[in-house]
Amino acid sequence: MNPIKKLYCRIFQTVFRIALPVLPYRNPDILHHVKDISSVLSAKRLHKPLLVTDAPVRNLGLTKELEDILEESGHGAVVYDGTQQNPTSAMVAEAFGLYRKHSCDCIIAFGGGSAMDCAKAVGACVAYPKKSLKQLEGILKVVKKTPVIFAVPTTAGTGSETTLAAVIVDEQTRHKYVINSFPLIPSYAVLDPVVIRSLPASVAATTGMDALTHAIEAYIGRSVTKETGRDARKAVKLIFANIKAAAAHESVEAERAMLSAAHYAGRAFTRSYVGYIHAVSHSLSGKYNMPHGLVNAVLLPIVLEMYGPCVYKRLAQLAVCAELGTSAESEEELAKKMIRAIYNLNEQLGIPGKLEGIREEDIDSLAAYADKEANPLYPVPILWDKKQLKEIYRKVID
Repeated sequence: MNPIKKLYCRIFQTVFRIALPVLPYRNPDILHHVKDISSVLSAKRLHKPLLVTDAPVRNLGLTKELEDILEESGHGAVVYDGTQQNPTSAMVAEAFGLYRKHSCDCIIAFGGGSAMDCAKAVGACVAYPKKSLKQLEGILKVVKKTPVIFAVPTTAGTGSETTLAAVIVDEQTRHKYVINSFPLIPSYAVLDPVVIRSLPASVAATTGMDALTHAIEAYIGRSVTKETGRDARKAVKLIFANIKAAAAHESVEAERAMLSAAHYAGRAFTRSYVGYIHAVSHSLSGKYNMPHGLVNAVLLPIVLEMYGPCVYKRLAQLAVCAELGTSAESEEELAKKMIRAIYNLNEQLGIPGKLEGIREEDIDSLAAYADKEANPLYPVPILWDKKQLKEIYRKVID
């Protein structure tokens, strides 16, 4: 990266880091069962929620209890179940159309990160009905109040129930972009382990590794704070202790712990941001419709290796936190233990080491998208430009 761009990136990131204490971040109120949503609706005098989910989640019957409870309490939901992996601007428009047609007054996101991204984007549309989603892309473009949003995660991974981000794919260009604004943080997060019991093991594994990526990127970045560092360490410790049991559905306590881990990781990265892993992952999932958690899991140890010594100190601290070693060992030794442990964890969870379908001729444009997303926003431990980012894609090509 040329020196002028590097200076601009670091100044930009420093300003945001200084502003962190005064920015209006907030944590959603936590509910522990989907039935609690009805009580909140009554207390807030809300009458008609839009339930945003996807067909597989609804077909599994995961939303049935909530739909029945809402019907019995007089809060019958309008259901949009057209959300798909990597939600598009067209899906958001369809859901927003239902919201307006049925005079809804709040939103319930029920699903993984895709459903929550779609629901948040609908909230942005309610606040700015005359603007396109593309006009709301970027930082702090949504300042008006959105409807009350409830987030019910069906995966223990994305942490979207805590974040200010909605990630949307442009229907025409297939470019994935991010809307980052404080009103998009859900008002309520429903952490109910019963909801994630039907999750396929492969999805539980990759979404759990997504949470690990959130925690690690937040921790090794230059905007980590005392609070976000604490949340990231909690997440890492819980994930290493519980992800295998939770993915195999061996223990409801392990699943509850993974929901907490994803929540802590979400709180960490929504304040301290992510890094090049996410920038590259967004470009790949947008272009090829790859599962975000899977891409993050594959990228995580590869990019950490590429960072090299600049992340040894932070990775060493996380290695001790995850009980992979002791503080008596060197930072380099502990950091390399951490990276090896992530490779091993991927293998044990059945996650491949490479990604299929990436075309060499696409790498230039993919790297350009990643560069645009990451620089100057993400406070990465070391700055890379488009040329260096291309190497990441080449390392994961199968």
